[in-house]
Amino acid sequence: MVYGVIGTGALGGFYGSRLARSGQEVHFLLHRDVDYVRAHGLHVDSCDGSFHLDKVNAYSSTTDMPKCDVVLVGLKTTNNHLLAQLLPPLLRPDTVVVLIQNGIGVEEDVQKMFPGQPLVAGLAFICCSKTEPGRVNHQCYGSINFGNYSCQDKAVFHAIIDDFAHAGIQCAEVEYLEARWRKAVWNIPFNGMTVVLHTQTDLLLKHPSTRELIYTIMMEVITAARHLGVTGLDQSFADKMMDMTDNMTPYSPSMKLDYDLHRPMEINYIYLRPLQIATSAGCAMPHVDALAKMLEFMSVE
Repeated sequence: MVYGVIGTGALGGFYGSRLARSGQEVHFLLHRDVDYVRAHGLHVDSCDGSFHLDKVNAYSSTTDMPKCDVVLVGLKTTNNHLLAQLLPPLLRPDTVVVLIQNGIGVEEDVQKMFPGQPLVAGLAFICCSKTEPGRVNHQCYGSINFGNYSCQDKAVFHAIIDDFAHAGIQCAEVEYLEARWRKAVWNIPFNGMTVVLHTQTDLLLKHPSTRELIYTIMMEVITAARHLGVTGLDQSFADKMMDMTDNMTPYSPSMKLDYDLHRPMEINYIYLRPLQIATSAGCAMPHVDALAKMLEFMSVE
């Protein structure tokens, strides 16, 4: 299949490069470093083995890119308003758009922009950043879950998962709503807490008070998910996320990097929409709400 990548940052750069390395045809939309990547390629420093792509299909505009079978969207959700202009040149009616983005409610809003377009949620569990031109730093983990939102062609949906697996990426199919809330269990506490306390993941878990607060927020998210009918999340998943983060390289999540670099934070989809949806289901998340209010105060938007 022909893949397009919109948003060749940390996630788009990592997964797109792995697919290209495995032999897939991949076309990358870049911004500031497009000329650098055309001249020097893409490099991935990875805990699983570093590699370099010498020849990269790099573009500065989607109008120059071919129609694709699958488009991976790695943009921050704060830029999703750009999709109305970026996506159409790449789309056929059956092109599958995989939203590798944070938060709750993303697919609902994108589907309104593109009625009938097949959408899939891509939920990445990875410590990864891109702070230099043409260079992705993959620190640890790297798996991705796929939740089918509106892709009616199940053969194509499973072919995408097979392509990721062939590229050496641990991946799995997860029920859509569970997939989104599963990712939120980690994203909601760690993204916001690293910002408001100006710290990294490891230090949050080393201090007894913040460790307890992180766990409390995780359980609030799990409780909200269960109110919405998600049965695959319980306390054992919170325990698993705590253990995983204990063993993780000290990490600044994407929201912390955005705040440090004076970029807009993804407050809407990571906090406000989940709070709205949970409240509508009769479930309060007071700790999440307090964290959201602090982030809104600190927002550079």
